[in-house]
Amino acid sequence: MMPPLTREFVIGFPGGGPPDATVGVVTGRVKDMDRWLGNGGMEVIGLVGASFTSYGVDGEDLGWVEGTWTPTALACNPHGTAQAGIHSLILDASMNFAINAALPGRDRTRGTLEMKTETMRPAKLGEPVTVRGDVVRMARQVAYGEATTRDDQGRLVSRSTGTFLLSRDDTP
Repeated sequence: MMPPLTREFVIGFPGGGPPDATVGVVTGRVKDMDRWLGNGGMEVIGLVGASFTSYGVDGEDLGWVEGTWTPTALACNPHGTAQAGIHSLILDASMNFAINAALPGRDRTRGTLEMKTETMRPAKLGEPVTVRGDVVRMARQVAYGEATTRDDQGRLVSRSTGTFLLSRDDTP
């Protein structure tokens, strides 16, 4: 049996947060999710232009993930705008990644139970946006997440909330 992985993560706030916000370093038991960086283990995420670049657990043991998405032709309609379903794909994957980063041991998400996605601005072919997924609350059987995409000016492009079924490893 391998010892728990101890990693160091800097916690902060998307867009800089409030002026009096503090940024600190959290050291603790964190699942090694490095193999999921990049396309998150799903080829379609890479094909539509998204990539996960960093993840961690905040001071409340809630996970987060960050990445980028530069919509490819596959992600877009003939007018060069990413389809809402592609937004949902990226946001769903972001929330799943964030939840899995926070779960201990062999625990993992089992599936998305419910999800709502809103698009506020177009994500256009070849124009990068940032992606962030966060765990809002973790319970025994379900977890709640939220995710956003933002343009290069920090404006909200799309956002999503979701409820996820968890699979817990109960072996001692």
